[in-house]
Amino acid sequence: MAVFEEILTRRAQEAGIALTAAQTAQFAVYNTLLCAWNERMNLTALTAPEDVAVKHIIDSLTAYDAALFGAAHTLIDVGTGAGLPGIPLAVYAPHLRVTLMDALQKRVRFLREAVDAMGLTNTSAVHARAEEAARMPQYRAAYDIAVSRAVARLPVLLEYTLPFVRTGGTLLALKGRAYVQEQAEGRRAAALLGGGAVTARPVRLPGLDDVRAILSVRKDRPTPAAYPRGGGLPAKKPLR
Repeated sequence: MAVFEEILTRRAQEAGIALTAAQTAQFAVYNTLLCAWNERMNLTALTAPEDVAVKHIIDSLTAYDAALFGAAHTLIDVGTGAGLPGIPLAVYAPHLRVTLMDALQKRVRFLREAVDAMGLTNTSAVHARAEEAARMPQYRAAYDIAVSRAVARLPVLLEYTLPFVRTGGTLLALKGRAYVQEQAEGRRAAALLGGGAVTARPVRLPGLDDVRAILSVRKDRPTPAAYPRGGGLPAKKPLR
């Protein structure tokens, strides 16, 4: 077994995540492509095997909740970047139809190559700006789960993501040490956008002593037609 696969297997076991040999092999393909593409464009600052295994793949998989994902059929990763957390979740929950959405065409080319090389028949990559795509009928209120990692603070992120979620669906935001503050900041935005309470589930990564959590918002009612706002307003004038 190669070094990366050994690290990933050990760290996943420490995190209580059961990966099959086939899944580990898929993640090894992802690791190879990520490092190769990163020499040509800036996908990530973290390319060491330990970092890819823990800070990218296992971190992404902390968003997984068996009950929530088991009942879901569709997932969108908004502002997916290098495919995180969407690609790991697509590997781990192959019954889902996963959409990876990013505003940069070069990243989407990487994502499509990775999806093909990994054999992810349940996954597609879309080049689009979230505030524009969320107004398109094929995307608006079309997903059981929306996920996002390292895109924006929660009030901004909610406006970008919650319109994609169907009523009864859930947004999952992967957050770091400021999650308690963001949880408080996001309450008004969640209410305005059709969401319910903002709840937090702290998570820990093996070998790391830092603070992380999954912030969750259930979609209780349709997002008003005025949202998301265009012209960069979600970031310039967050809903607080």
